[in-house]
Amino acid sequence: MKNSIIILSLFLLASCKETPKKETEVKTEMTAKQGKEYTSAYVCPMHCTGSGSDVEGSCNTCGMTLVKNEAFTLKVIATEKKILSPHTSAMAMIGDAHLHIDYSSPGVRDRIIFGGLLPYNAVWQAGAHQATWIETNKNLTFAGKLLKAGKYGFFVIPNKEAWTVIFNSNWDQHGKDEYMENEDVLRFNVSPKILENIQEHLEYKITKTSSSQGTISLSWEKQIIEFSFEVN
Repeated sequence: MKNSIIILSLFLLASCKETPKKETEVKTEMTAKQGKEYTSAYVCPMHCTGSGSDVEGSCNTCGMTLVKNEAFTLKVIATEKKILSPHTSAMAMIGDAHLHIDYSSPGVRDRIIFGGLLPYNAVWQAGAHQATWIETNKNLTFAGKLLKAGKYGFFVIPNKEAWTVIFNSNWDQHGKDEYMENEDVLRFNVSPKILENIQEHLEYKITKTSSSQGTISLSWEKQIIEFSFEVN
């Protein structure tokens, strides 16, 4: 019995002396698993250094047949499922007015957008999927024209020289499927500008310029339009 107690005590003492891996050791292991022998489409079962490949074959170190890397496959699937036109918004307070722009933001994805994917002189819902909408709790003035407080569908007609900006009473519609010109409540023209760099995703900005004034901008691909407003 006494011997058993002594053995147990020695075991517990040895266990207490064991220390967890140092942080640097853990980081080293994590870094090591970032090599191509872990991240390639096909990897060696033994993960020989530098043995990964994008195609089937054999390990150039041990000669074993490379196997499909499940982690790589899952990463590809996740990328393919990435939302191409994420839903987002822009909001700002200008004086007592709260402005809210709700839209889905499509990407350029190596396409010609204006004059290509989007033909000139045609109504566009100024976003992807559902029509973009703008809401204000105060009356606003755009280009000398009154827009009463409310919620509106926002559309544009792109052209090389000038874009037509449209506020429409039907804010809840898919794309421009239900767009009707006789439901427009406000229209005005604005000149587009060319961006130095490509704007990959459509972006709206509301900028305060004074206590009662601001600007709204829409930028995508190589084009940007910006127009001012005043809170009444």
